[in-house]
Amino acid sequence: MNSKVEVLATVRIQNSPDLYKIVDILNRTLKERDVMFGLALDQEDPNKAIFTIYQT
Repeated sequence: MNSKVEVLATVRIQNSPDLYKIVDILNRTLKERDVMFGLALDQEDPNKAIFTIYQT
């Protein structure tokens, strides 16, 4: 099993309590198209989040 995950795009955005809902619906809706979405808090600025799109 050779699973390679490639980062397609990354953007820093203003953090919001509901951002995880967007990432969740994108992952549920587009998983058959071999894309995955991630969300992490920015270590340098707690008011920012890092949104990443991956190809699986």
